[in-house]
Amino acid sequence: MQFHRVHIEVTNICGLACSFCPPKLQPSKTMSLELFTKILIQLQGYTKSLAFHVMGDPLILSNLNEYLELAHSHGFEVELTTSGYYLNNMQASSIFHPCVRQLNISLNSYNKNSLKLSFEDYIDSVLATCQYKIINKPKPFINLRIWNFDEDCSEEEYNTLLLNKLSDYFEVELNIRELYKNRPKSIRLASKVLLNFDEYFEWPSLNSTHNSNASCYGLKSHIGILADGSVVPCCLDGDGVINLGNLNTTTLSEVLASKRAVEELCKKCSYKDRFTS
Repeated sequence: MQFHRVHIEVTNICGLACSFCPPKLQPSKTMSLELFTKILIQLQGYTKSLAFHVMGDPLILSNLNEYLELAHSHGFEVELTTSGYYLNNMQASSIFHPCVRQLNISLNSYNKNSLKLSFEDYIDSVLATCQYKIINKPKPFINLRIWNFDEDCSEEEYNTLLLNKLSDYFEVELNIRELYKNRPKSIRLASKVLLNFDEYFEWPSLNSTHNSNASCYGLKSHIGILADGSVVPCCLDGDGVINLGNLNTTTLSEVLASKRAVEELCKKCSYKDRFTS
């Protein structure tokens, strides 16, 4: 069995309360370096690519570099996903560590929180990160995500502010009317710096009224491992509703060999509808 990517929740702590994210029901937890190392050893042969994200923001960790060093020493590439709030607290040696192949920054997190951080301070730290990458040409792609291009939940005022700032900085025309009309998936801002567009999605929940028969990539292209060691089939199951086993007490090979039927949570997931034509 091979996975395109394995999502490892090195921490489920984010520090924010974005309205588009579900409330975190699990206790705050950061995966120990000991368990992380154990997981890396067991992942040999299953994948070469890790994503440090299910819930939580890996950049909140002051010792993120230790996790990256361990991943690097075991031959893995890493994808980091962040709100961008903690970019100023990070050393470039961590964000652009040799094992980091992609940095995803969720720009639509800013206007969904009420923390004491001005838009200018927030976006300037994002742009400074992009500038470092452009000047020094380190390895990773940077994906700036605007996943709020909804008809029903329009964020046009914020998006206009954001796109004007990006347009001026990168000297790329970003006409919001044309973008809403044409709905591109991505626009190149600079070498290996992309602006990605998408819509909000409803996180799967047993309380959801959504019902879908569409197929998904859980347990096919990816799995998730939560901060407490629980294995879940999908990167959207941050609460471990479909707990396949725990790597503190069993091995990954044993977990993957177990038989599970199609779960009720999967039927409630609207995200997989994106992959159905």
